[in-house]
Amino acid sequence: MNNSVTNTARLLGAGLRALLVLTVICGVLYPLAITGVAQGLFPGKANGSEIKSNGQVVGSSLIGQQGYSLDYFQPRPANGLGTNSVNTQYKLILSGATNRSGDNADLIKSVTEAKAKVIKDNSVPGYTVKPSDVPADAVTSSGSGLDPAISPQYADIQVHRVAEKNSLPVAEVQRLVDEHTDGRTLGFIGEPTVNVLELNIALKELVAKS
Repeated sequence: MNNSVTNTARLLGAGLRALLVLTVICGVLYPLAITGVAQGLFPGKANGSEIKSNGQVVGSSLIGQQGYSLDYFQPRPANGLGTNSVNTQYKLILSGATNRSGDNADLIKSVTEAKAKVIKDNSVPGYTVKPSDVPADAVTSSGSGLDPAISPQYADIQVHRVAEKNSLPVAEVQRLVDEHTDGRTLGFIGEPTVNVLELNIALKELVAKS
C-alpha cells in the first residue's frame, strides 16, 4: 500500500514538474523569443503593418477602411453587392465573401446599380466615365471583403473627381496615384494595386500644402 502511494506521488510530482517546465518553455520563453525575432527582423509587419499619419496610427496597410467622403479616393465596396448591405465585414472585422454566383439576380441588380453610381460620382465637367472604363473591383468586394487596395484603373477614373473636389490640378492627383501604385510581386505574380489608405493620406498632405 505504501509503495502504491509512493509511486502515485512520484508520478504526480513528475507530471507537475513536466507541466511547469513545458509551461515556462512553451508559454513564456518561446513566445518571447519569437516576438523578439519578429521585432528585430520585421517590426512593421510584427506590429500589424500599421500606417501612421502625423505620428498617429490611422490604420493597417492590410485592412481597408470605409466612410471616405467624395473628396477622397473610394475603396472597394464593403458588402460585395454594391448598394445592398449584405456583408458587414468592415463593421465586424470578419473576413469572407457573399458566395453568390455570377448569375444571381440580386448580385446582377446591385452591381448594375453600383456601376451607375460609380459613373455618376466620377463624371465631372470635362470628363465623363464610360461604362467600359469601370473595372470589376469598383462594383464588387474582394474574396475577404476587407481588401485595402484597388486597381490602378479604378484609381484613375477617380482622379478627375478628386481633383475637382479638392481644387487640385489633375496632373498632381494623377501623380499621387502613379507614385502609390505597386507593381506585380516579383514582376509577374498578381496584379498592380493601389493602397487606398496610403493614397488618401498622401492626398490629405497635398491638400494641406496647396
